[in-house]
Parts: sequence; structure tokens; C-alpha cells
Amino acid sequence: QVQLVESGGGLVQAGGSLRLSCVASGSIFSIGTMAWYRQAPGKQRELVAYITRGGSTSYRDSVKGRFTISRDNAKRTVYLQMNSLKPEDTAVYYCNAVINQASGPGTWGQGTQVTVSS
Repeated sequence: QVQLVESGGGLVQAGGSLRLSCVASGSIFSIGTMAWYRQAPGKQRELVAYITRGGSTSYRDSVKGRFTISRDNAKRTVYLQMNSLKPEDTAVYYCNAVINQASGPGTWGQGTQVTVSS
């Protein structure tokens, strides 16, 4: 059984930083694009950033210059470094990955709460 486990969420003041991690485990022979999504209360889940296996990245406009996505293929891990956090970044952050070239929406983690106080 393949699973993704996120960690690193928490409560931080505006302007602070957090680093999220997501580790993939199970019977895995390949991991393609990895991504971070977030969902705030009452809102739809939205894509925050993604990174391809080769290291190409993309970010939503509201986090550009503040968030950095990276991955360590040997450790099957994707990271999200979040700096200059704002209250509007408050959400549950979910990891997503294309594992074993599977089609469809990819594999999801259980989520980690990030709360930014003003």
C-alpha cells in the first residue's frame, strides 16, 4: 500500500516560517510530479506548487517569492519551505504525488494544518 505522510505544520505568527515535509512509502518504483495543495475552511482545495521529477517548479501567484518547493528523490520526499507567512495562508496543506505512473488524480496525504496568526 502506497501512502504519503505530511509533517511540519503548526501555529506561527505572521511573517514567520514553516517547512512542510511529505514522505512517500510503500511499494514504489517511480514518483513523478509531486505537489502541495491547500484547503482553507469553506474554500475549494487549490494548488500551491508542484515540482516535476526533473526539478521544474511552478507556483500559484500568491505564494511566489515566499514559498519554495523542493524534493529529494532518494528519500522519496517533497518539501515546502514557507517564508513570510500571512494569515491568508492558513489552511490544511496536502501532499499529492503521481506514483508508479498511475493515471488519475494521484495519491493524497492526510494533510497537515498550518495556522498563521495576525
